[in-house]
Amino acid sequence: MTGLPAESNTLVAVPATHADQAHRLSAVEQEVVELFDQLRDRLLRYVLGFSLALPDSEDIIQETFLALFQHLRRGKSRQHLRGWLFRVAHNLALKHRRNQRSTNHVHGAIMAAEHLIACPAPNPEDQFVTSQTQQRVMAVMQALPEQNRWCLYLRAEGLRYREIAEILDMSLGSVSVCLERSLAQIARAAER
Repeated sequence: MTGLPAESNTLVAVPATHADQAHRLSAVEQEVVELFDQLRDRLLRYVLGFSLALPDSEDIIQETFLALFQHLRRGKSRQHLRGWLFRVAHNLALKHRRNQRSTNHVHGAIMAAEHLIACPAPNPEDQFVTSQTQQRVMAVMQALPEQNRWCLYLRAEGLRYREIAEILDMSLGSVSVCLERSLAQIARAAER
């Protein structure tokens, strides 16, 4: 004998609640990772529209997904998670900007956002024309009221008018008017 206890055929039972919780936690983690992979870049572009520095915007995205993890772990609603994520990111970005009260990062955020937008062009002439159009559209976008830009970003992400209204705390009619006016201005800039 080596002094080791004899093997037992008795299985140690893990309480069902602990095993269920561990399984649910891994499912929650998996769901958050999948949503992060799908929506990270879109949320980052949206948050950069608040004139925040890229590192600050990335921190906000991390906070947003941490909030999602906590939300799901508590067993809260899984309906409309995309809209929920944009609403949380929106509120965190507003809070950060209010606390920061600095606009010296505007150009850095715009440059970072332009870097994220891919524009393949087949030849130099097309590239030049596309570049000029983008500059006009970006100028119009920058001149739009902030709320109109937010409406456009959220609509471009595929959110419905009702979701946009909820995120921005606006009426459906206001969302419709903002989008209609903004899109008309952008279309005029793109046609020139």
